[in-house]
Amino acid sequence: MSIAARLMRGFATVGLWTMASRVLGFLRDMAIAATLGAGPVAEAFFVAFTLPNLFRRFFAEGAFNTAFVPMFARRLESEGREEARAFAENAFAWLATVLIVLTVVALAAMPWLVLALASGTAGDARFALSVDLGRIVFVYVLFISLAALMSGVLNALGRFAAAAAAPVLLNVVLLASLALAASGRADGMVLIGMPTGGGGDIGRGDLATGSLLAVGVVIAGIAQLALVWIAAGRAGLRLRLRRPRPSARMKRLLIVAAPAALAGGVMQVNLVVGRQVASYFEGAVAWMWMADRVYQLPLGVIGVAIGVVLLPTLTRALGAGDRAGAETALARSAEFALLLTLPATAALIAMPALVVEVLFERGAFTADDSAATGLALAVYAAGLPAFVLAKVLQPAFFAREDTRTPLRYAAISMVVNAAVALGGAGAIGWLAAPIGATAAAVVNLVLLWRGARALDGRLIDARLALRLPRMAGASIVMGLAVWAAATVAAGLDPLMKTLALAGIVLGGAALYGTLCLASGALTREDLTSVRGRRAPGLG
Repeated sequence: MSIAARLMRGFATVGLWTMASRVLGFLRDMAIAATLGAGPVAEAFFVAFTLPNLFRRFFAEGAFNTAFVPMFARRLESEGREEARAFAENAFAWLATVLIVLTVVALAAMPWLVLALASGTAGDARFALSVDLGRIVFVYVLFISLAALMSGVLNALGRFAAAAAAPVLLNVVLLASLALAASGRADGMVLIGMPTGGGGDIGRGDLATGSLLAVGVVIAGIAQLALVWIAAGRAGLRLRLRRPRPSARMKRLLIVAAPAALAGGVMQVNLVVGRQVASYFEGAVAWMWMADRVYQLPLGVIGVAIGVVLLPTLTRALGAGDRAGAETALARSAEFALLLTLPATAALIAMPALVVEVLFERGAFTADDSAATGLALAVYAAGLPAFVLAKVLQPAFFAREDTRTPLRYAAISMVVNAAVALGGAGAIGWLAAPIGATAAAVVNLVLLWRGARALDGRLIDARLALRLPRMAGASIVMGLAVWAAATVAAGLDPLMKTLALAGIVLGGAALYGTLCLASGALTREDLTSVRGRRAPGLG
C-alpha cells in the first residue's frame, strides 16, 4: 500500500473521530452560552479551563510527544517491542512525576497564574471565580497529559482510532454536567471556598453550573486516560507503572522536548496574549472563546489529523532512507489540508454572523454577543490555511528530532502576535487579539516553509502545483454563493435561519465538490483511496 493511501486512511480515521468530538463540543458550548451567556461565570470557567489546556500543550502534545513519538517509533522499528515498551514506561514515569509536582505548585500559585493569563479580571468577581475553578480544573492536566503520551504510543503503532476518540469523552461528560445543572437538582451546589453571591449579579445556579463543569473536566480526564490505557494494552503494549530512572535516552528526550515546549505550543502561547488583551474588555473573553470553538472545527479535524498521522509516517520514511517517500507524504498532506481548509476559510469569512447566531444566540447569549463573536471568527478564519499548513510543516523538523529550528520561528511569531495584539488594543480594542494571532500564524508559516525547503522538504510538488489553483477557484466561487445565500437568510426567524444554515452548508459542500471534480482538483481515484479497504494496522 502506498504512503499516500496510508496517509489518507489515517487522516480519515482521525478526522472522523475529531469531527464527532467537535460536533459534541459545539453542543457543549451552545449549552454553556445559553446557560451562562458571556457573563462572569462563563468567563471565569473559560480562563480556568485555558490553564490546563495551555500546560498540556507544553508538557504533552506540544513538547513531550513531539520528542517522544519519533524516538519511540525508532525504538519500535530497530529494537523491537520490549525495548520500546521499556522506553515508554520510563518516559511515562518521568512525565507523571513532573506533572504531579507541577500540579501541586500550580494549585498553590493559582492566583498568580490567573493574573498571568487574565490580569484584567483583577479586582472583580471574575478573578476569585477563576482562581477557585482553576484549582479544580488544573488537575485535568495530569490525566490528559499522560493520556497524550499513551496516545503517542498508539499512533506510533499506526492505531489512531482510540486516541482520536478520547476527546469525545470530555464533551460527553461536560454535556452531562450541564444537564445536571439544568435539571435544578444542583442549584444549591457551591463548592467549598467558592464565592456565594458576593459577585453582584452572580446567582447560586450559575455558580453551581461552573462548579459542575469544573468537576466534569477532571472526571473526563480520568476517563480519557483509562480509554487509551486499555487500547494500548489491547495493542500489546500495556505499560507497567515504575519508578523513573535516569538514562541516556531520557536525557536525549528532555533535550529534544525542551525547545518543543515552545515550538509545539505556539498557538497556546499566543492564546495567553489574546486572553490578556480580552480580559480588559467586558465579554471579550467569552466572544473569543466561542469564535475559537468554531474555527477549531476545521483546524481540529484537518490539522490534528495531519499532525497525528504525518509525524510517525515521516519518521519511518526517513529512518528507512526513503527521502522520496517523505517528500510524497509532505506533499499529499499539504494537498489534503488545502482541499478541505480553503473552502472552510471561504465559508467562514462569507457567513460568520449567520454561523454564530445559529450556534450560540439564545438564552443569555445576545445579538450583541453574536455580532462581536462573528467579527472574531472572520479574523480567525483568514488565518486558517496558515494554522493548518504549519501542522504539515512542523513534522518535517520533528521527525529529524530538530525542535530548535521551529522554536526560533515560534519566538519570532510570538513577538509579532504580542506587537499586534498589545500595540493595537488601544486603537481597535479587543479585536487586536485575534488579528495578532492570525498575523503570527502567517509569519510562522512563512518561516517554516523556508526552513523546510532547506531540508529538501518540498511542500508543493507538480501534482499539487496543478491542483492548487483549481481548489482556490472552486473555494472562491463557493464562497460567493454562500455569501449570497447567507445574506438572504439574515432576515429569517431563528428556526428558519437554522434550516437555512444547514442547507447552505450542504449546498456549499456539494457545489465545491462538484467544481473540484469538474476541474480536476479532485479525482474519483482520490475518493476510492479513502473508501477502500482498511490499511493494516490502522485503528
